[in-house]
Amino acid sequence: MLTQEVAMRTPGQSNIEMCIQCGTCGGSCPSGSAMDHTPRAVFALMRAGMRDAVLKSNMPWMCVSCYCCTVRCPQDIHITDVMYTLKNMALEAGTIQDEIASDFSKAFIRYVENYGRSFEIGLAGIHSLTHMRLAARLPNMVPMAIRMLTKKGMLPLPPKRIKGIDDLKKILKRAKSMEAA
Repeated sequence: MLTQEVAMRTPGQSNIEMCIQCGTCGGSCPSGSAMDHTPRAVFALMRAGMRDAVLKSNMPWMCVSCYCCTVRCPQDIHITDVMYTLKNMALEAGTIQDEIASDFSKAFIRYVENYGRSFEIGLAGIHSLTHMRLAARLPNMVPMAIRMLTKKGMLPLPPKRIKGIDDLKKILKRAKSMEAA
């Protein structure tokens, strides 16, 4: 059963099987409006064994890892952790429908791995250059970009690495080796 497979592949105790379909997760999600399915709907699809629909959903890719859904879940389901499992499964299966979202997620991860944090200018720049028709949107984006760049400390140039980046890289390397095992 798909629900059991996802539960087994999710680190720790996911509690997916405890979902009571209350909808708190979707109602708590700041990016829910961009999702083709709420987490609740995806959990129902998992229970129904609809693997392709689950792995083709953009829902895990739209997750911003804020943990609002996880914190508010009355059943203590580790929804955000499940999102990472579903991303990995979609990558393995080659079923990603929304490459924009997965590319954004990959770019974000690269910045975190290299700097220990996101780098908004680089992330927005890569995303915009890769996936958006800038000619039409550029005039509207320039004033906001200037305000962000000129506000002290808001967007540092160049990106600054966190203290202990070497330790973080060791932790991430170890986590990846554990995940592979």
